[in-house]
Amino acid sequence: MRDLPLPLALTARLSPVVVLAAAGWAMSSGPFSAAPTAEHEPSPKTPSQSASAPSSTAVSKTYAAPPAPCAGVTGTTVKSLVPGAKTAGKEIPSTDTKLRRTCSWNALKGYDYRWLDVSYEITPSDQAAEKEYKARIADKSGGGEVPGVGNSGYSVVNLSTEDKQQTREGVVIVRSSNALVIVTFNGSDFETKKAPDSDVINKGAIKAAKDAVAALENGHTG
Repeated sequence: MRDLPLPLALTARLSPVVVLAAAGWAMSSGPFSAAPTAEHEPSPKTPSQSASAPSSTAVSKTYAAPPAPCAGVTGTTVKSLVPGAKTAGKEIPSTDTKLRRTCSWNALKGYDYRWLDVSYEITPSDQAAEKEYKARIADKSGGGEVPGVGNSGYSVVNLSTEDKQQTREGVVIVRSSNALVIVTFNGSDFETKKAPDSDVINKGAIKAAKDAVAALENGHTG
């Protein structure tokens, strides 16, 4: 295989990436307020009563932290979607690994280039995750629902061209309880300057998303 220059857009993606936690959730949410006191001061509780009384304001979280992202996609899937890539992947540095973790795989085999990202994001509650999910898909119009993954799933595919080189990218966003799973899969052919078919990219992104959601749901410890 002869060396070929990568398009500027793809070269930029290979530089170190600092993944910031999504704004609008987690950072701004404070502790839950205590339940209001009764009008009359209650009688003193015995030690046993105090110890056994559960907090009525606690919120149940299915997922307390993101799983290891590089274990979210099977080796078989990596080999089929990103030929030539190391199946172990590479985790991207995160500002807070309790909120978000991401793994990437990329490789150039012959003239075909492929890139796959899998991210896990944890929100304070199912309601917060649903709000964030709706905001994400609103920014990516033109896609459609993905049935059979998590509580709700959405996929969209877009084509871009730079210096006459086409790149097709598919994004899948899934909500599972209080977690979001985001998969990005793209590809280019540097010989023909064309991109893979939309169906190839879309199905590949959905396949990786199903792997990632299964890994989340089967291994959670919340």
